[in-house]
Amino acid sequence: MARFDSSPGKADSPDPAQPASAGASAGKRKRTRILAGAGFVAVAAAAAVVVPLALGSPTPAPPAASETAQSSSPTALAPAEVGPKVTYYKQAGPPAGSPLEKVEPLKLGVSNDLVGTSLNKGAMGISLEATDLADPDLSSDNASMVKLLKEMDQPVLRFGGNAVDRRFFWTSTGEAVPADYKGDKTHPVKAVGPADLTRLKTLLEAGNANVTLTVDLGHYNPARAADMAKNASQILGNRLLSITVGNEPNGFVFNDVKTDGYSLEQYIRELKDYATAIYAVAPNVPISGPGAFDSKWWQPFVDADLPQKKILTFHHYPLSNCDGRLPQDSPTMANAMSRQMHDRAIEYQKAALAVGHAAGLETWIPETGISACPGSNETSRTHASALWAADYALTAAQLGITRISYHSSLLTCKGGPPLSAICSAGAYPFGNGQMSGRANFFGLSMVAELEAGKFMKLNSSGGGLAFSYALKNADGSTSVVIINENDPQKAAQTDVTLDLPGKPVTGTMTQLSGPSYSAENQTVIDGAKTEPPPVAKRATVPGFAYKSQTQQFKLTAGTVTVLNFKY
Repeated sequence: MARFDSSPGKADSPDPAQPASAGASAGKRKRTRILAGAGFVAVAAAAAVVVPLALGSPTPAPPAASETAQSSSPTALAPAEVGPKVTYYKQAGPPAGSPLEKVEPLKLGVSNDLVGTSLNKGAMGISLEATDLADPDLSSDNASMVKLLKEMDQPVLRFGGNAVDRRFFWTSTGEAVPADYKGDKTHPVKAVGPADLTRLKTLLEAGNANVTLTVDLGHYNPARAADMAKNASQILGNRLLSITVGNEPNGFVFNDVKTDGYSLEQYIRELKDYATAIYAVAPNVPISGPGAFDSKWWQPFVDADLPQKKILTFHHYPLSNCDGRLPQDSPTMANAMSRQMHDRAIEYQKAALAVGHAAGLETWIPETGISACPGSNETSRTHASALWAADYALTAAQLGITRISYHSSLLTCKGGPPLSAICSAGAYPFGNGQMSGRANFFGLSMVAELEAGKFMKLNSSGGGLAFSYALKNADGSTSVVIINENDPQKAAQTDVTLDLPGKPVTGTMTQLSGPSYSAENQTVIDGAKTEPPPVAKRATVPGFAYKSQTQQFKLTAGTVTVLNFKY
């Protein structure tokens, strides 16, 4: 997990493309690395005219009257068809005085053929520490937290992290916390009970969110874990998606959870004990795991004979070589904004999916972030992290990973973990509970607000550092996402030629932008720090060609642009 509290797993998981020996020493190593990308700029929008569309495959709209009218002259051509009046999106240009570098034009061709995977509502989520369950701010009374959940459109809140095996104590009877549980001022020991889950449920219902929980494996006690599962199942009902046994058990020997050693074989034995106890009182709750950042732990979890349904999970922080010994995995802007970052993400995600698919299991990433290195670095809190977050999520979803949660904290924006997608106003460390989103949160919101749809095959060429995705929505419309990761301070706007599978009668646009890779607290969506507007209220793509399968427009660098075309 991220180094929010104590030290996270210090063991580095092997890169699937590297020899197993390419690890790191205890205290410096972290989960597997890969890479994914990002970029910058955009601004305001206004209402667009949207023409209703019947359900089904994209088809041309009925011809307008002007198409069927006969010309008075047998040799005259029918006038070009003109669509309804629209308001065009006003996109921000590059910063004034930028030393513009030309970008190769981007050519995209969207096919009606499907990839075979889908983007579903609820795919995006936020990961928090298990001890945060005791925080009274996780309640429907906290309007700021409810707002953030709604801006992620049916998210999953995951509770786990380093705290669960160190400082988290579940009790349904009000017992005192045992003396051997140790914490500090910023990371105190917390007891959690049924009343906390009841309060949490009010937040989940108000924000239309679901939850996945982690039980303490650091202090071996299957009966206590089963009691938590029983209460959670009864209180949270269908909003409880899964329970995980322990957080990153592969790191126990490196981060002081198990000072006398801990093996994969021991984990599997204890996992079976926990699963059996949980099944006896909450048989309908799946077990998700192993939540490890070492790929060697995936297959043994899959093979473990557990009585309940299983879900394969893994954690991943691609740029987590914190001492510079592995330059390609260091948290630098050059690494974050690179094609290598994107491509290595694909490699690692595919490796996990292969294990899950072979066993018929759903695969999740319940904890991720651009880097788990402690403190601030070139990538944390920046606009680049928003671009990376959006691309990483869409890459994972298109490959077939069904849930992705970005690790976060309820601590303050100033002084709290820089990686966190959300943070609290007020004085460090605990603030006043008025929560807001950072740059990476807005990247997640752009993906979360996409309509549920099926990924379409897409051919792409040119565009420099740009990544594109297409979705066929339930109403037959097409959504196209273009993540332009070219440097917003240097790159000229990119000329885009987009070939669609139908003849659109509307084409709308929303865009995330920022002035530079390194800009902090300046990432906006359509010029404001809020979620994208509904499709029906978005402005029209500049230069939209009514009923033309080929659309041409320009995109500013450093942006995440979502286009929607109805036919």
